[in-house]
Amino acid sequence: MGRRTAPLLPALQRSLAALGEDLRLARLRRRLSATLLAERAGMSRPTLRAVERGDAGVTLGAYASVLHSLGLDDNLALLAKDDAFGRELEDARLAVRGRKSSTRATPKNTGRSR
Repeated sequence: MGRRTAPLLPALQRSLAALGEDLRLARLRRRLSATLLAERAGMSRPTLRAVERGDAGVTLGAYASVLHSLGLDDNLALLAKDDAFGRELEDARLAVRGRKSSTRATPKNTGRSR
C-alpha cells in the first residue's frame, strides 16, 4: 500500500496541475516521447504521467529531474526567490528590535574581562 499525502487546497492543486501541463507541453514542443523523457529523468512512465498530471504525491525530486531533462532546471532557482511577504516580516521584526535596543540602558563596565 502506497503512502498517502494530505489533501491540498484547491488553489495548490490547480498550481500543480498547471505545472504538470507546462512540463507536458515542454516535452511535446521538444518532440520527446514520454518513454524517452522518463528514461532521461530516471523514472518510470507512470511516474512521468503523474508529474504531467500535477500529482501531489510525486516527490519534488521527480519534478526537478523532469525540469533538468527538459533543460529547464534554471527555473528551479526562481522558486521562492522573491519572498516579499517574508521580507516585510523581517523588516517589521528589525524595526521592533531596533526600538527596544534604543530604550535599553547600556551595561556598566564592571572591570571583568570576557
